[in-house]
This record gives sequence, structure tokens and C-alpha cells, in this order.
Amino acid sequence: MVRNIIVSIADMKMANDPQINLITYALGSCLGVALYDPVAKVGGLLHFMLPESRIDPLKAKKNPWMFADTAIPLFLEEFYKIGGIKERVKIKVAGGSKILDDSEFFNIGKKNYMVLRKILQLHNLPLVAEDIGGQGNRTMTLELSSGKVFVKVSGNGVKVL
Repeated sequence: MVRNIIVSIADMKMANDPQINLITYALGSCLGVALYDPVAKVGGLLHFMLPESRIDPLKAKKNPWMFADTAIPLFLEEFYKIGGIKERVKIKVAGGSKILDDSEFFNIGKKNYMVLRKILQLHNLPLVAEDIGGQGNRTMTLELSSGKVFVKVSGNGVKVL
């Protein structure tokens, strides 16, 4: 029987059981990042809020999952610890909406995405699929049995990445 494990905001979960789905809700300007190794059938889901920890180093120290620059390197480390292999990792991302920012002055979603891409490039890791931008909230599910990522966009149905 498939079990759903919820990933909260500013959190991550890893699993190595094909009977588990990892799910995160309320991806607005936040990003959800799924890592999956199709051979080992291990994966993880990260939900981070902000691009750079320098805006609040104390919060970053207390919860490194809140910021892209602290969360992503730790997330990769944890993935490798449970058996994921760098050369096989499939990375998919969703979120980065423009929420309540018509002026695009803050555009946290876009900044989150830019920092994610920069970190992946530094680690020489490709992004294989994405559902980024727009103005809606998303729910993201990583199905560990298949590696499929399902993204439900408010009012637009479900996409498979």
C-alpha cells in the first residue's frame, strides 16, 4: 500500500521505499526540488522558500532548508547518503510563481530559480524537467516507484514531469 509523506515548507524528506510518495503543498514563489535515482529507487523532495541565507544567517543556521544556498548542498549530501548516485540523479523542479508582486521588484520565485540553477551548475548537475513561473500555487508529488513527478497547478490540472 502506497504511503504519502508530507514535506512541509522549509523542509525536505528522503526515502528509499518504492511504496512512498513524497508530497509538498503551497509552492508559490517557493521551489520544490525532486531528486531521484532510477536504479537505486531512492529520492528526495525539498521545499525551500528564499534564495540566499545572507538575509538572515540566524534563521539559516536554525533551519538550513529555508534557503536555496544552504538547503541544496545539504539536500544533495543526504541524497548520496541514502544511496543516490550523482551520475544517475534526475532533478525536477516546480514552483517559482510570481505571487503578489506585479511590479516584479521582489520576484522571489525568479530569484529562487536563478540561485537553484547556479548551484546545480556548480555541482555539474542537469535539470531534466521543470514547471516554473506563472501565478498559481502548486502541489508537487514524487512517486518513488517510478520517479514521476506530478505537479498540480491551481485551476490547471496535473502535469507529469
